[in-house]
Amino acid sequence: MNKTRPTTADRRAGVLTSKTYLYLTEFFAGMSVMAVELGASRLLAPYFSSSQIVWTIIIGTIMIAMALGNIFGGRWADKDPDPDRLYARLLVAAVWTAAIPVVGKLMIILVTALLVYTVSTGFLVWAAFLSCMLVFVFPCFLLGTVTPSLVKYTVNSLDNSGSTVGRLNAFNTIGSIIGTFVPTFLSIPAFGTAVTFLIFSGILLILGLTYFISCRRRTVRCIVCTVLFIGCCLGGNVLGFAFWEKDLTFEGESVYNYLQVKDNDYCTVLSTNVLFGVQSVTIKDGSLTGMYYDYALAAPMMTEHEAGADCDILVLGMGTGTYASQCSRYLENCTAEGVEIDDKITDLAHEYFGLDGDIKVTTYDGRAYLGALGREHEPGSAGAGKFDVIMVDAYQDITIPFQMSSREFFGQVKSCLKPGGVMVVNMNMRSDRDGGINDRLTATIKSVFPEVTAVDVDGSTNRELFAAESGDLSARLDANIPLIRDQELQTMMCRVRDGLMQDDRDYPESWVLTDDRAPVELLGMQVIDDLIAEELKYYKQVLKEEGVKGLME
Repeated sequence: MNKTRPTTADRRAGVLTSKTYLYLTEFFAGMSVMAVELGASRLLAPYFSSSQIVWTIIIGTIMIAMALGNIFGGRWADKDPDPDRLYARLLVAAVWTAAIPVVGKLMIILVTALLVYTVSTGFLVWAAFLSCMLVFVFPCFLLGTVTPSLVKYTVNSLDNSGSTVGRLNAFNTIGSIIGTFVPTFLSIPAFGTAVTFLIFSGILLILGLTYFISCRRRTVRCIVCTVLFIGCCLGGNVLGFAFWEKDLTFEGESVYNYLQVKDNDYCTVLSTNVLFGVQSVTIKDGSLTGMYYDYALAAPMMTEHEAGADCDILVLGMGTGTYASQCSRYLENCTAEGVEIDDKITDLAHEYFGLDGDIKVTTYDGRAYLGALGREHEPGSAGAGKFDVIMVDAYQDITIPFQMSSREFFGQVKSCLKPGGVMVVNMNMRSDRDGGINDRLTATIKSVFPEVTAVDVDGSTNRELFAAESGDLSARLDANIPLIRDQELQTMMCRVRDGLMQDDRDYPESWVLTDDRAPVELLGMQVIDDLIAEELKYYKQVLKEEGVKGLME
């Protein structure tokens, strides 16, 4: 008896008959879209921050890609209902996604370099948007074609079309849920962004390969895609986020941040998310940093304690403990503790920055910590107010947590201060723009603390703002300067005193930031535009007069 060899159509039908494979395809496609979206936020954060603006751009562009994918996927499925085409698109999406860790970083730098000389306003928005369009839209577009194609293959009759489509959507949604949690809590903290892209691109590759191998078709295409994927795996971690840096002591990621540590004979530096900034620094010879931390040391001198002695100090946004360590070093009988949401940063503080193990660090959100502290010490009760100084150091370029910039937040800070206590806020984007972020923050703080004064940090965009419920802060500082024993610190405090600017302006109530309305991202973006425009004046002039050659030289 002669046996008929199964045809390609028979083998294809064998793969798809039970529809299980189609539902698995929908499940993993939904999972991969969310993984790409979360990976996109981590890939962009070191270059453009992780603000709400950047998140909006990521979500918006990916939704555009998915919508276009749904439209064209439906048209293609109606025109040529061949599953080969769908799984071929999955192979292409897999290879593209696997290439993102290397190619994506290069594209972001290229886009930034081109825009920095051509865009004068909205630089952050344009750079992040174009980077998303070039890097992430195409694979998400291909994944967007999955659902309408699968509907074509799974719906056999109108009698059960509703339940079939509903089941497909359920598999997609469940996959998306898992694709949201796995990168955030497992793969990115454990293996990094690059490996996360490779994991989910590998899943897509396996889906396509399994289909074509079962059907015994497209062998060459499968081999090519597999080779390209392996190449991406081998080169995925070759380029770090700061791939031009050759002397990094540590580069890694946590649940919250991209982390970078540099170490030399003079100091150790931590940068988080924004590659070109400094979030914490330790000077190895124990001297002052020359940065805003030194200016903030004036806060204990503005209390009623002589030369800041016996002060209880809390740092919100501890980082690696630069400020707390300085307070412990320069102030007698001082107790300093901090709140840091990222425990990985605390680990780095102990490993690379020599943070004293006696300095307490609580892993928590700064505002939530104050809320819990306030419940323990209700205003007006015995022992209300725990700290003489509270430093707010949670602002990072455009990434200003709105919940730590509102009137309600500063009210919580006030309730946790002892009588005569001082709050110091590191405003890291100084701007003279009327009604800008500095004016809004100052207006907000003045609505809570009647006494406000500030000093600009030399050689940087930082401004330190000091606030208290009452008392002349400048006079307190002036009275304590002669009592400071360390000559370097005394000289630094004289510089702060001479630079203090008493704020007597009456700000409009509409400038006060609240939990309900605090557009800090947009205000911060204005400052970034101003800073970029100012910094590029010189380079644009060189480019105009001497061309690219002069710029390179």
